[in-house]
Amino acid sequence: MKRLSIILLLLVAAAGSRAQTLGEEYRLRRVIPVEGRQGIAADSAYYYVSGSTVLYKYDKQGRLVACNDRPFEGLPLAANHIGDIDVWNGEIYAGIETFEDGRGEHIQVAVYDAETLLWKRSIAWEPASGQVEVCGLAVDRDGGMVWMADWVDGRYVYGYDLATGKYVRKVHLRPVPQWQQGIFMVDGRMLISADDGDADLDEPDNLHIADLRDGKSYAAVLPWRMMTDFRRAGEIEGLAIDPATDELLVLSNRGSRIVLGMVRGFYPGYDRELHELYVYERVK
Repeated sequence: MKRLSIILLLLVAAAGSRAQTLGEEYRLRRVIPVEGRQGIAADSAYYYVSGSTVLYKYDKQGRLVACNDRPFEGLPLAANHIGDIDVWNGEIYAGIETFEDGRGEHIQVAVYDAETLLWKRSIAWEPASGQVEVCGLAVDRDGGMVWMADWVDGRYVYGYDLATGKYVRKVHLRPVPQWQQGIFMVDGRMLISADDGDADLDEPDNLHIADLRDGKSYAAVLPWRMMTDFRRAGEIEGLAIDPATDELLVLSNRGSRIVLGMVRGFYPGYDRELHELYVYERVK
């Protein structure tokens, strides 16, 4: 019995540390209501969701197990906004800034303990890179990098060395996805969620993909999935792939009108914004 328990623990650990793989087609499996409106990450046991000013931790059944409602305490720079997040080797990586009316300042990558949700350290932003906002980030588990995306000027994504925190390079996205929100690295490729549909016209948002494996200064961006199965067109946010199941996870908000990244009232039939995690199973 003891030997079986050890084997099970080893299997769970392996699932949590392995890199995710990308499928060709996904089918909606379930929708989970959550509290956060910005980002999603997953390890072998939990979902992690970021609100603009809060970090949440859920089990895989959608039950809230922990939250940190003071995520900016101790940070080296003033902040008021968390974007999309990622989790790797027991640590949550969060794109953080001071954001107001479509502009970001004090950009940083804040690293939190995934067990306690408490801040541990930050990776400093390099202003000379040209980045002016951080909507989200992704850990490249294979390449040893942390990539940041820019909602204000989405022409580039910006890479930092995962081990040293030093700025390495930027990659020109061609064509540029409109209003990108979240990114995720898998198999050397970057998935990009873009708020490129018009919610006023019930136009769906989209996921795009860019191959970064050749190390070039640019990458071709291709359409990957149209999110026609959202319950209502709204604002797509972060995305991830679950390392335990290879399920595609996409966070979306509906009900609120968004102007320059800020909530400005609600659509008919809504008196609040709803945040939902869409879970897609891999078909092939």
